[in-house]
Amino acid sequence: MRLLAALLLCVIGLSGSMPKIRATAAPLPHDAYVWQRAWTPNVTSSVGRSSDIVRAWRLLLAEADASGRWAAVNIPWPDIQGTHRPVIGVIRIDGRLDETRIPGMLDQVMARLEPVSAALTGVEIDYDCPTSKLATYARFLAALRSRLAPSLKLSITALPTWMTSTHLAPLARDLDEVVLQVHAVDDPRRGLFDPDQAERWVREFGRRIHRPFRVALPAYDVRVTWRPDGRLASVEGEMPLRAGATNGETLRAAPEAVAKFLHAMRLGAPDGLVGIAWFRLPTDADSRAWSLQTWRAVIAGDLPPVRLSARLVPAERADLWTVTLSNDGPVDAPLPRQVRLDPACEMADGANGFKLAAAAGPLALEATGNGRLRANQKRIIGWARCAEPGRVDVVQ
Repeated sequence: MRLLAALLLCVIGLSGSMPKIRATAAPLPHDAYVWQRAWTPNVTSSVGRSSDIVRAWRLLLAEADASGRWAAVNIPWPDIQGTHRPVIGVIRIDGRLDETRIPGMLDQVMARLEPVSAALTGVEIDYDCPTSKLATYARFLAALRSRLAPSLKLSITALPTWMTSTHLAPLARDLDEVVLQVHAVDDPRRGLFDPDQAERWVREFGRRIHRPFRVALPAYDVRVTWRPDGRLASVEGEMPLRAGATNGETLRAAPEAVAKFLHAMRLGAPDGLVGIAWFRLPTDADSRAWSLQTWRAVIAGDLPPVRLSARLVPAERADLWTVTLSNDGPVDAPLPRQVRLDPACEMADGANGFKLAAAAGPLALEATGNGRLRANQKRIIGWARCAEPGRVDVVQ
């Protein structure tokens, strides 16, 4: 699903007639995408620790790249079945795949579904189809529906840009539900997720789709790089790219922003919205995803305030100190803009995402990016030479 590497270039204009709004009497249920190709012990652990808040798992089964080459995922089915949660098997097709090859993908998709169909309650196709090709995609979905067992529900992921197409309604005709993606590399100034824009998209989608739908929300960050002309060059998720670019930046899905969107849905969700689907399930080893504690707090609607502190820790010399940043709270915290050192500090330098600020006055270490420090964790962010271990201030 993942990262919409293509920019969402159009802004959806809202109709003068607003969609029907309903007060959400019961909390919306939450699904989780498990998107890792390698099921490490950390992934299996997160599945087991999260099953109490998850309605259903959406598991990546196989993925076809832009050339039509397939990569399969070896899923530990006993661990999944032990959670006693429904499973939707997801087939990912790269949006850059040539349109003429889509009809021929049907047999290949079925070949990957049939061996595991007994373990599934549904099938989802994740294909970032160009808006101009939706008619071809609709024919593919109709053919797939005819070959699936009647007991398997069929869903797809959908892009906000599709709302400009007259083919959206025919596309959804053979579907049991749709999952609308509202996280995207759209505008770096907005980050990965804009709650106000997401709400506009969801309400407009509810007016147009006339089918049950879920909204996919992000619980991760992404590193992007840009071409000299300002176009997107690469998108880096949980796995670093082999070619490291120096002009990259991290776009965050701030927990506070996603919590704001969920609060709006609790106050009044559009007709047809039946749940949330999270991308992706956090694990302890995924440094670009929220922690499990933060994810659970956002779902519960109880995101406590950030509690960051910094201190000087004695090093091997009497006048040398290590600067340590601590997240003393139960949820992840964005890195502070600066950590200002006591005026008694004469020299300093940064490390691990911080550098010495160039401004005149008392020394300060400033963040070089917009990452986060996970709950109840510490990070060494530099060193300082100080006559006395004075005060250290965190500036958000």
